[in-house]
Amino acid sequence: MTRYDLVIKGGTVVTEGGPRLCDIAITGETIAAIGTDLNGAEEVDATGLTVLPGGVDSHCHIAQVEPGMGHGAESMVTGTSAALAGGTTSIISFVSQHAGEEITDVLAETLARGETALADYTFHQIISDPTDKVVLEDIPRVVAAGLRSLKVFLTYEDAHLTDRAFLRVLAAAHREGCMVTVHCENYDAIGWMTEQLLAEGFTEPKYHAWSRPEVIEREATYRTICLAELVDTPIQIFHVSCHAVAEEIERAQKRGLKVWGETCPQYLVLSATDMDRPGREGAKYMCSPAPRDASDVEDFWDDIRRGVIDVISSDHSAYFFEGPENSKETAGANADFSRIPNGLPGVETRMPLVFSEGVSKGRIDLETFARVTATNPARIFGLYPRKGAIAIGADADIVLWDADRRVTITNDLLHHAVDYTPYEGMEVTGWPVATYLRGTLAMKDGEICAEPGQGRFLKRGTYEMATPRGITPNGFEAAKIAPRPAARAAE
Repeated sequence: MTRYDLVIKGGTVVTEGGPRLCDIAITGETIAAIGTDLNGAEEVDATGLTVLPGGVDSHCHIAQVEPGMGHGAESMVTGTSAALAGGTTSIISFVSQHAGEEITDVLAETLARGETALADYTFHQIISDPTDKVVLEDIPRVVAAGLRSLKVFLTYEDAHLTDRAFLRVLAAAHREGCMVTVHCENYDAIGWMTEQLLAEGFTEPKYHAWSRPEVIEREATYRTICLAELVDTPIQIFHVSCHAVAEEIERAQKRGLKVWGETCPQYLVLSATDMDRPGREGAKYMCSPAPRDASDVEDFWDDIRRGVIDVISSDHSAYFFEGPENSKETAGANADFSRIPNGLPGVETRMPLVFSEGVSKGRIDLETFARVTATNPARIFGLYPRKGAIAIGADADIVLWDADRRVTITNDLLHHAVDYTPYEGMEVTGWPVATYLRGTLAMKDGEICAEPGQGRFLKRGTYEMATPRGITPNGFEAAKIAPRPAARAAE
């Protein structure tokens, strides 16, 4: 009889074939067997618990090299500790690009920060200035270093790309076999709306949502999909906020395009009314895109059930609420909404919120929960089958989940670095009680057992979901033509 290193016995194991009562056997760092009556040198009784694949949070701003910005509030140690406490074993953060800075220098600093991680990790490369050097030299170097996804913004003063610049990035991604992830909001429309609101004296946090209504996100999403179709580049639309935007993605999917949609818990449990709170309290709920109308949420859950939205990430963006630096008060107590940093902490609360609102309330089943929090993000970003599923040969990233446990979320309970959670006082049903990273206990009953440096960098090679379809308008593959110099392209 085979004796394994570790056997997790008697839990309801959520595999890609569905949940079943069985044992999981682990040898070294990988899953060696799934069955019954398995024996191990160490055995863990999971009777009455749900056994889930370790979460993959594919959108986290953790240890991001951002001088003077709030993302620096979260170190790799605190951010990945919070991830493990919430049942997430792999994260994808970001390598920044700022005009005038060398991407390779920022990449080296980001990778160095990653060496302190407690969970496994990789990165998306942000492109905000696609110069000739960036397009022809830096992106290939980034890909060679093991990053297979690029991030672009269609809004924010220092980051947004024009359509022409965006096409240069899409073409580079096509050539290199990268997924492109996109923040879809119309920069000029937001700027114009903000000017009108401030001119009328509408300055409070609640007007953040007024400055960027869903039509601005919907237009940018449609435009993004059209440009990606023109170049034949796979894309994921980040942090989709509502059903109307999901409809644009569904139309693209029905045309056979490689377009995927991601949302976040804040769009499922918060609404625009949360920003309409006394004093500065509304600033705690400011993110972009903004939370929408609560009446839209059931249609949005239907988009998740049907796979139109197939990833739920955290978009963890950790700003302190109080304090002179890295906070939502940095701009001053009377700052208008356009000067307040927007972004929410959520890497630790992501899976409990989705489980409680989704599984516990009957909106999704266990298989869908595992897909949107682990399997799909692993597939879309080239980490599957090593990550994202409970299967023989996969890394033994496993979460033991008490589906009946009720927990009231408070900031004191959480492990992130900042001084607030937008989910303060919210009760959830379902909570992780133990997290295993590659077969080693990393969290038990809220206590972190892993050590800094235990996480590993996940180098990604070529994979099918990031591979172009080979279909372009008129059969003309513009992305394969030698890029025109940026100065001429802007003429």
